[in-house]
Amino acid sequence: MRPSLREKILEICDRKIAEKGAGVGLSFYAFFANRNDDPELLMEAAEWWIRTHRLDHFEKAAKIRALLDETEAG
Repeated sequence: MRPSLREKILEICDRKIAEKGAGVGLSFYAFFANRNDDPELLMEAAEWWIRTHRLDHFEKAAKIRALLDETEAG
């Protein structure tokens, strides 16, 4: 995953958790505008979400953040 996407996901997860609490769920679409202006980046996020980690459509933001922390450490 490119660093800019990783940082964007972390930022959005942190913001959603701060706004709505640790139980807030989101999908990978939460990281993009309503219109698809960067299909390559969208597909990169989908690949990570669906194929790499086999996540459900909606997952807890805290879980996504933890996965990113694990990949950073590993």
